[in-house]
Amino acid sequence: MNNREEGALAAPVGARAPEQAETGSSSTWGLAAISSAALAACGAGEGTPTTGATAQPSQVDQAVTPQQEEKAVRFLDQAGLGATTAEVNALIAGKLDFHAWLDQQFAVKPVGSLWQIAKDLGQAEGTANIAKNTIVDNILWYRLFNAKDVLRQRIVLALSEIFVVSMNNLPIPWGQFACLAYWDTLETYCFGNFRELIERITLSPAMGVYLSMRGSQKADSVSGRRPDENYARELLQLFTIGLKVLDDNGLPTKQDTYSNEDVMQLAKVLSGWDFDVDHVGTPPAYDGDTTPDFTRRPMVPVPSLHDETSKTFLGLTIPAKANDAAGDLEKALDHICAHHNVPFFISRQLIQRLVMSNPTPDYVLRVATKFKDNGQGIRGDMKAVIRAILTDPTARDTLTGIEAVQRSKLREPMLRFLQWGRLARLTSSDGAWSIPDLSTADRLAQSPMRAPSVFNFFRPGYVPLNSGVSADGFVAPEFQITDESTVVGYANFMLLHLDGAPEMKIVVDYSEWTELATDAVKLVDRLNLMLTARNLASVTVDVIVAAIKTMPADTSVRLANRVKAAFYLMLTSPDYMIQR
Repeated sequence: MNNREEGALAAPVGARAPEQAETGSSSTWGLAAISSAALAACGAGEGTPTTGATAQPSQVDQAVTPQQEEKAVRFLDQAGLGATTAEVNALIAGKLDFHAWLDQQFAVKPVGSLWQIAKDLGQAEGTANIAKNTIVDNILWYRLFNAKDVLRQRIVLALSEIFVVSMNNLPIPWGQFACLAYWDTLETYCFGNFRELIERITLSPAMGVYLSMRGSQKADSVSGRRPDENYARELLQLFTIGLKVLDDNGLPTKQDTYSNEDVMQLAKVLSGWDFDVDHVGTPPAYDGDTTPDFTRRPMVPVPSLHDETSKTFLGLTIPAKANDAAGDLEKALDHICAHHNVPFFISRQLIQRLVMSNPTPDYVLRVATKFKDNGQGIRGDMKAVIRAILTDPTARDTLTGIEAVQRSKLREPMLRFLQWGRLARLTSSDGAWSIPDLSTADRLAQSPMRAPSVFNFFRPGYVPLNSGVSADGFVAPEFQITDESTVVGYANFMLLHLDGAPEMKIVVDYSEWTELATDAVKLVDRLNLMLTARNLASVTVDVIVAAIKTMPADTSVRLANRVKAAFYLMLTSPDYMIQR
């Protein structure tokens, strides 16, 4: 397979050293036994965060302080896919100028189109097959593990969990292409204007299938048919304004934002759209044996299917036959996106995905203010919103004690996996990136574009019952997929894959870490920095250091075992699970 600049899958440089290949199964280094003792000893949140011994100062400047390193890692943890040494060094060399880093990332373009990658790999050859969808997982993991545009990919991940489309419910031929085209759409418009983003999402063939707007037809009194209401309802409830009217501070009132009649009327507006198969706007002769090209083109209006009667919703009336389907859609989206709730609703969910589960009302208000006006009179500027979220004092200040707990979030399993893989220089030896769907409970319980429903893997307002979180009046979205099965499944999955995955042709390279492995304190401190910005509790650090010290360090294989043990104990510790 060739390493094509336009984005074909290829094996990046960096392979496991011969000594590492000798490690064999995890039983040779006894991680299961070490882990059970260590995890029993370190409770979630016990003790206080420790800076530990400062190991391996940045090669950029020997005067770099631990505080500078911690600030860089914490920012990259929120704004990217987990920090790497090179990214930390570059940010420190830039004097922790987060605005400059954001400017640079906004300018980085994704390498090629995921849809095109699938086509280049021959996935468009022959008759479409609904079951032929595993390529989606391979290509998405390839993108995330190799991305240089880490901010864009983090935002796309967040948007894919707000505006959900899932490969689990795209029952059409070429569904895998529709799914990849949707990711391409999010990549293309995530840094643009929210109004354009929501229109592109609305007209995406993947969304058209997933929430059944595609093919929705005007009412028919004889058959009793009515326009499909699925997308209309989720457009309001999940994508733009939410269930309750928000006050001027973004706090919910008791007033509902919309009624069922509003949904029915909006469904009429959204009728009359279908796949763009023949480019002429007539009902497409779609038989499932066409090429997948239609999956990356926005849906087109079909005049004979559109409801031309008067529609009234959310205080807007569109007169009968005032517009065609495209005109009705434009009026509707303009009206919805101008709604008072939208800046607060979207800002809060993005903060939850990037920074913390329970943002203060003031934090949300500051971000929403930038959504309303980026300073140049433009509403919905996504760059301004993202910048406001990541540079706000609430996100950047170093917090301690109960305030740090309040302003935290549980790390999503797929972000933990990405963080480890990027630090372990995970690569595909054959260029196929054969990492499958990892959303089952015995793996990560989460995987890109594999949500079980339009409500994502977890709801933004989820509260674990009978918990400290519920007692304090907080929400904890990611805990919705956290239970006995998924905790054990994650721990076992990481244990089985610390050496890579021969069946997937996935290899790892720990050479950066084996250089530190002779000194358990330095190794653990450096991992504590790169994984948590040194936010592990001191008792957790002490337990992991003690465990590593019991392991021999007299050969390259044993040094690698130390590294893997340190990674595993940290990645499965309660302290690491919480992003602060």
